[in-house]
Amino acid sequence: MASIFTRIVLGEIPAIKIYEDDATLAFMDISPASRGHTLVITKAEHADLIGMPAELVAQVARTVQHVAQAIHTALAPDGINIIQNNGAAAGQTVFHYHVHIIPRWEGDAVLKLWAPQTVASVELQEIADRIRAGLR
Repeated sequence: MASIFTRIVLGEIPAIKIYEDDATLAFMDISPASRGHTLVITKAEHADLIGMPAELVAQVARTVQHVAQAIHTALAPDGINIIQNNGAAAGQTVFHYHVHIIPRWEGDAVLKLWAPQTVASVELQEIADRIRAGLR
């Protein structure tokens, strides 16, 4: 079954569109975290970042920047969160690649993504070694 975002791309479900090109679509989030919360999706259905072609990742990044610049101009927020979740454990609920652009203003509700913690440098080095090995 097609994701809700694919159904939006196909025109089966309405959306308030902001921007569209051959590969991406930006539209207003219907359950916004803040005024101006916008989603950028791939038109092709990809579950997450991990399996996507690099060219498509780059196209999404260009669209995210373009739309974020427009949000910055139009709404003058004090900051903007760019959030992208991969997998249920990371908070992904729609398994169709998408990026959240969330305008932020001083004093608005805090969006906490993690609680900073202290880690020994030897552990950081071990993890870095494992990640570097995965790059080969």
